[in-house]
Amino acid sequence: MARRKIEHVGIMVKDIDTSAAFYQEIVGLTLKGKLDHTNGVIKLAFLGFNQSDETELELIQGYNDNLPQEGKVHHVAFTVDDIHEEWERIHQLPVRLIDQEITTLPNGAQYFFFYGPDGEWIEFFQPAR
Repeated sequence: MARRKIEHVGIMVKDIDTSAAFYQEIVGLTLKGKLDHTNGVIKLAFLGFNQSDETELELIQGYNDNLPQEGKVHHVAFTVDDIHEEWERIHQLPVRLIDQEITTLPNGAQYFFFYGPDGEWIEFFQPAR
């Protein structure tokens, strides 16, 4: 059971380019990377302050364009050392899974989601090695 840090916080956005520009120009974050999800629908952008071992901001376009006025935080992600070990461990606990398998992104990072006690989304995330 090795978790190291809060990996990222995912925020759903209507337009990833507009939001990425805002977080760069107004907040002062640096765009660390953009990618298209393997599902062909979702677009992702990761931003941070270029600190080592920092928690990143993940912008997500494509889940839901009908965001409430106050916006929507989609999930919180925790870095894990071994995604497969965590997958097996979670399966032994009274936890409701969201994903039915581990997802691998084009950059090699892997993740899966499960529900917290109030329906919040929690992600275990293993960065690309």
